[in-house]
Amino acid sequence: MGAVNFSRRKAVAAFAVGGRKGSGMSASTGLRALTRLGFAARGLLYIVIALLLIRSGRSEDTSGALTELGRSGGDPLLLAMAAGFVAYGLWRFADAALNIEYHDAGAKGIRQRLAAAGSGAIYLFVAWQAIRLIAGGDAGGTDPQQRASTALDLPGGPMLLVIGGAILVGAGLYQMVKAYNCSFCDRLDPRIANRPAVRWIGRAGYAARGVIFIVSGYFLIRAGLDSRASEAGGMEEALRWLDSPIDFLVAAGLLLFGLFSILEARFRIIHEVPLDEVASAARATARPGI
Repeated sequence: MGAVNFSRRKAVAAFAVGGRKGSGMSASTGLRALTRLGFAARGLLYIVIALLLIRSGRSEDTSGALTELGRSGGDPLLLAMAAGFVAYGLWRFADAALNIEYHDAGAKGIRQRLAAAGSGAIYLFVAWQAIRLIAGGDAGGTDPQQRASTALDLPGGPMLLVIGGAILVGAGLYQMVKAYNCSFCDRLDPRIANRPAVRWIGRAGYAARGVIFIVSGYFLIRAGLDSRASEAGGMEEALRWLDSPIDFLVAAGLLLFGLFSILEARFRIIHEVPLDEVASAARATARPGI
């Protein structure tokens, strides 16, 4: 069974890289192209976050990076990034629901699909932030203290924060594991997947993301244990909390993660979402008398 599944993955991967020859642009192919734009937009965000700290000592999160990009690139850049993030988010949700990335069966595969859903939600939110900026507002909605305060008002709020923090720490450790075993290269085009430079760029990037997740999780756990929303924090607070030169090393890692994301925009194996099949099944289900 494992050999059959592996062969299927190889066949689908070859299809994803090669595309459908002789066919027109389908909705699935268009989504895949925009998803690549989403990878590039994610890379640009991380590069800006890193450069702001390295060059001017400013710690920012995704909303701050989007604001900076809006000032320099204007609405056309933000619109392109929003389109990419929407496609990226939908593609991640499709993976969670339909297993288009062919994750393993069992607990590991379930965790990977849940992580895909979480990633999809995050980048749909980032797309919403970009659209807010285009509309003339601010990015908004990213204050971790405000979110923690809302959680503390719920029944069992402190425990919810502790659980959320533990999940973040777990996600950070998972990033570290990926940095160690280079599993992020498994879904790259074989032409570059084993190049040492690509592997070390990815390793440094994933390790830096792991540090940010772990520190943010620590903040959230502390906020839950002390029932103080003011102790919560995200990427901006994590970068500010780290002492020099650790903060600059992490920023350099985030810069490399941005570069790796741009490599993914070109070379990642992106499986098509069967939009036509899903739409046909939905229409058939909706027909009366069937």
